Amino acid sequence: MLHLNCASGHKSRMTTCFRALCCKGPPPARPEYDLVCIGLTGSGKSSLLSKLCSESPDNVVSTTGFSIKAVPFQNAILNVKELGGADNIRKYWSRYYQGSQGVIFVLDSASSEDDLETARNELHSALQHPQLCTLPFLILANHQDKPAARSVQEIKKYFELEPLARGKRWILQPCSLDDMNALKDSFSQLINLLEEKDLEAVRM
Repeated sequence: MLHLNCASGHKSRMTTCFRALCCKGPPPARPEYDLVCIGLTGSGKSSLLSKLCSESPDNVVSTTGFSIKAVPFQNAILNVKELGGADNIRKYWSRYYQGSQGVIFVLDSASSEDDLETARNELHSALQHPQLCTLPFLILANHQDKPAARSVQEIKKYFELEPLARGKRWILQPCSLDDMNALKDSFSQLINLLEEKDLEAVRM
């Protein structure tokens, strides 16, 4: 039996005590955002998302079509639609853009010059696509733990992000599977951008 430790005859205290024990209610629901995650095969999209979901990345295989993961954070849940990055799949990426509220673009910072050029072209196309151009972008320069990794400054210059993305909401961050704190911080910054866009929509 539940006993309330409240002095008898004091109705207000009794009510306060009862509410404290019985009327807390569920915590407020976290906002959910629908994101699309794109990048070439081998950039590490699947491994990064699996690690964020506390799944082992050891048995991860490249996504051939698309997959959806609900990635939980303290202040939001990100429903991430990851699209395969093979040559024969990239031409269909735009079919899956509808309904997206943000974009995650993953690139292999240690890739060959040819792959880096392809990644650059795909990112430029995404940044200018009518369904994505107004959305927040998180650009992850993955595989920073590899000796051949290019720095964020090198990538920013090579990808011509400053002139191309001027006026857009975008974040370019280094990452690797070995540094989960940095990866989570990158996603926290993206969530901030998503929240800002929500507030702007409310004001309009």
